[in-house]
Amino acid sequence: MDKDIALMHILKSKGASTLLGGELPVNVISSNKYISPQTDRNVEDKSPSLDHTIHSALCDETRHVILVGPEGSGKTTALEKLVFDWAKGEGLQNFSNILHFPLREANSPNGMLSLETLILRHHDLMTPESLPLVLENPKEVLIVFDDLDQCKPNLDPSAFTPCTRPDQVAPLSCIVASLLHGSLLKGAASVVASRPTECLKRLSGTRVNLLGFLKPQREAYFNGFFIDRTSADKALKHMERTLGFYDISASPRFSWTVCNIYKHLMDTGATFPETLSQLYVCVLVHLIQTLSLSDASKKELALVLGKMAARCSLGQRLGCAKEEVDLFGFARFPTAVDVFLRVNGDRSDGGGAFSFHSKTMQEFLLAVSLFLGKSTSEGVDRVLEKHRGRAKLLDVFLSALSEPAHRRPLESQLGELNSDRIVDFKCWFKRTSDAMLKGCYKEEHHHCFHLLHQAQSESLVKEVVTPSARMGISYGDLSLQDCVALNYVVTCLGEMKTLNLYRTRNFTEELAETLAPTMSLSHEIKLSDSSLSTGSVPHLASALSRGITTVLDLSSTRFGDEKFKLLCPGLRDCKLQTLKLTICRLTEASCEDLASVLTSASSQLCDLDVRCNEIGDRGFIKVCKALRSPRCKLQELLLQGCELTEASVEALSAALLSGQSQLRKVNLRLNKIGLGGAKALAKSLQHPLCRLQQLDLFDCELTGECCPHLKEALMSDHCSLSALDLSVNHLGQEGALLLCQALGRPGCPLEKLGLIRCELTTPVFTELGSVLRSGTSRLKSLLVGMNAVGDQGVKHLWDAVAHPNCLLEELDLEMTGLTDACVEDLCAAIGASETLKTLELRNNSLTIASVPALVRIMQESQNMLEMNLKYNDLCEEAFNLLEECDKIRY
Repeated sequence: MDKDIALMHILKSKGASTLLGGELPVNVISSNKYISPQTDRNVEDKSPSLDHTIHSALCDETRHVILVGPEGSGKTTALEKLVFDWAKGEGLQNFSNILHFPLREANSPNGMLSLETLILRHHDLMTPESLPLVLENPKEVLIVFDDLDQCKPNLDPSAFTPCTRPDQVAPLSCIVASLLHGSLLKGAASVVASRPTECLKRLSGTRVNLLGFLKPQREAYFNGFFIDRTSADKALKHMERTLGFYDISASPRFSWTVCNIYKHLMDTGATFPETLSQLYVCVLVHLIQTLSLSDASKKELALVLGKMAARCSLGQRLGCAKEEVDLFGFARFPTAVDVFLRVNGDRSDGGGAFSFHSKTMQEFLLAVSLFLGKSTSEGVDRVLEKHRGRAKLLDVFLSALSEPAHRRPLESQLGELNSDRIVDFKCWFKRTSDAMLKGCYKEEHHHCFHLLHQAQSESLVKEVVTPSARMGISYGDLSLQDCVALNYVVTCLGEMKTLNLYRTRNFTEELAETLAPTMSLSHEIKLSDSSLSTGSVPHLASALSRGITTVLDLSSTRFGDEKFKLLCPGLRDCKLQTLKLTICRLTEASCEDLASVLTSASSQLCDLDVRCNEIGDRGFIKVCKALRSPRCKLQELLLQGCELTEASVEALSAALLSGQSQLRKVNLRLNKIGLGGAKALAKSLQHPLCRLQQLDLFDCELTGECCPHLKEALMSDHCSLSALDLSVNHLGQEGALLLCQALGRPGCPLEKLGLIRCELTTPVFTELGSVLRSGTSRLKSLLVGMNAVGDQGVKHLWDAVAHPNCLLEELDLEMTGLTDACVEDLCAAIGASETLKTLELRNNSLTIASVPALVRIMQESQNMLEMNLKYNDLCEEAFNLLEECDKIRY
């Protein structure tokens, strides 16, 4: 096709711009207002544009491009821009001809025609005589198909007989499939645009997903539409931050609608809508007012549009034939056709197909007609069930229209809506919302929040979100639209117990900014295992500083020093009491900031978890200086796996001796503190100013040499330690016996002792049994698993458990070499004990022979809560017997 002819063909008017249909592509292109839509290939600013992506793909070996995007994402305008640039000599000049087919406009899609007929039909300025010249060299031809999904071709090569000649007559779908598979015009390149559909899987080529207008494109569009920058900023910010319909706002066509309505509202001095529903109320009122109809005709038109919307929705169709539209009564409103509907094909001969400009408007008109029509025996629940999965916004729009303030502008044009239908909907809404919010499915929670947001009724929110609602389930990976809805609900409630954003994979600046009010109203914020962008952190910090949050969980976020520095201003001036920073990739560089947080005048931080961060000695020593400050209120400090050594423990000990530290619990697991660290801690534990009550030294490279010092600490009258875990250290028999001497001292405060895998022997178990029977021991929890002393060694503990002086509530004997021979003593101990509640027996050698006795004693025991028999030598028959007792884990 000659370029001049192509340019004339594109520039020839194909209708008029409409509020719902958007500005005509030819107007956008010819007036240099075209903005390239975002694609999945150019999310980053420096990535190539859509035009560049298409041009590059058409130059490679494949030479086939598939543009995929939802309604209104800019596919049609992008294709016309492609042809327009070629016709002006500005791109794709390696093609001598471009054949552009808008398949939505194809007449009689199920009729028979040839490729030659199809070309002449869609390129009316081309003559039959020039056609052979176009087709003689297919490798220089680019085929452009728009709206491939409208043609519904079967692209499975085995499902159709391919066409091979341009004059061969076949169904349109066969012609299209033959062109795309190369049997017709073999060697021609192609660009195809389609909504997502299964048939695309049969096509090979470069697939480009159109995301439409994201924030940069929307900003450029609004700046181009409004004359002054102030109006553009006002309109854009309101749309993005208030309305909360981000999925729809990605559509360039929707930006056209919003800009036009906002401009009209600005010109008339009216307020902007607060929700998507209110926006469409404004749109419908504006469109009806342009038609100059009588009051009765306005209502009739709305009902006619509703009938067509229902037919399209239930039939899962995009439009209706002319005959159907006439049956609905649309013939009485000829001026309303272009306002509300798109006509595909030629209507000059009474044909063509009619469809709504947007599915969103189709669903809104359906909602209006449901409340506008007369009451029927069919309840709202039945109507919604029929349209489930077909009209996703129907209940959202009904929710808004059920509120008087939102429907009042419509009623001024259409008359009062049906009050019985509205009452019916409200009953359904409250009933289903209660069920959704009591469940654990976040998608249902989100949907309920959207309904409440559209209703814009604070009293309704408080009525629906009752104390029984499970508002603490994870809302990870919220969309921006979800954030707006949740934010509205929480703001109406005034506070939220737990904002659970666990596993949010991309907590962006936009998400954080939108959720900031919700975060400030949440007592606990869970962002564990999430990925926070740098831009999101200042919004989180701001929410903390002005909010009521007392618990913040950032565990496993790989936060890093840079982001932590951005968070610190909020941490220094907030009500936070618990901060969890496990596995956050913090280093020594963060410790100065952490110390400043702990010593800030307004700090209320009591619990700090920095486990598994490489802060090292130099970093922790900076933190210890803060622990000596009278402003520091820290009571619990978890330091597992922080690469600390003796030097860190000496600094910690100095803080504990200072008289200023309020530390009650310290976890030093998996740090190499050794003998020097143990000595320093033992010294501080004996000091009257030390208030430490729980100390965890699991796997800290301790040996029997440490035990004399620990014994001396436990023997001290000033020691207040109630829990000590020395598990996975090489204490040995000699060291453990020294500890037993301390345990036997009247007044020893220990209530919980961990000695798992400490190389204990039978004499140690003998001594432990003696301590438990002494009447002076306060031990309630004893963990001595993974010490292979066998039945004979453990017998001393069974005897102790059976003794009335023993206070044990928890006993861990995992992997101690127990066999069926111990069961008689075990059962006697459980039967005699009035305190034992849990018994850990994993990884021993108990068999089915022991099971009946164990089941019986657990069923008889009043105080036993749990026995763990996992990983013993049990068979399937044993498992069947164990099912009789729900207090035994197996």
